[in-house]
Amino acid sequence: MSAAIPPEFRDLADCPPVAALTTVMPDGQPQTTVVWCDFDGECSRVNTMRGFRKERNMRRNPRVTLLCYDPRQPLRYLEIRGEVVEMTEDGALEHLDHLAERYAGVSPYFGACVPVELKATETPVLCRIRPTHVFALDARRKEPAL
Repeated sequence: MSAAIPPEFRDLADCPPVAALTTVMPDGQPQTTVVWCDFDGECSRVNTMRGFRKERNMRRNPRVTLLCYDPRQPLRYLEIRGEVVEMTEDGALEHLDHLAERYAGVSPYFGACVPVELKATETPVLCRIRPTHVFALDARRKEPAL
């Protein structure tokens, strides 16, 4: 089952100013991390590193929530509940460089955003999240979009 992101909220799914990914820890507690994300037209995409807590959490339990918002518009946000349908190292570094360019205005990620030495020890993982439930709110309007 998939849910659609309303067109008027796609900007919040594709490189929003702020995105927070919530995964489930082994003990059932939520774990939230600020992430960079984009939208490929079907899935939200985030990048992490092999072995990081959120990567291990998503492999064990693929159910996640991605909250996207613009702090300059606090009455408008997008919540994407979904399932991680793919985790791959193929194309992950290129995706991370793309996100670095869009979010930080510099690329490559290793060297421009973080020390280049980390490239030898960190392995990017591209994660695709298929939306199963979407809640889009623009409180400047009378009712939620979904």
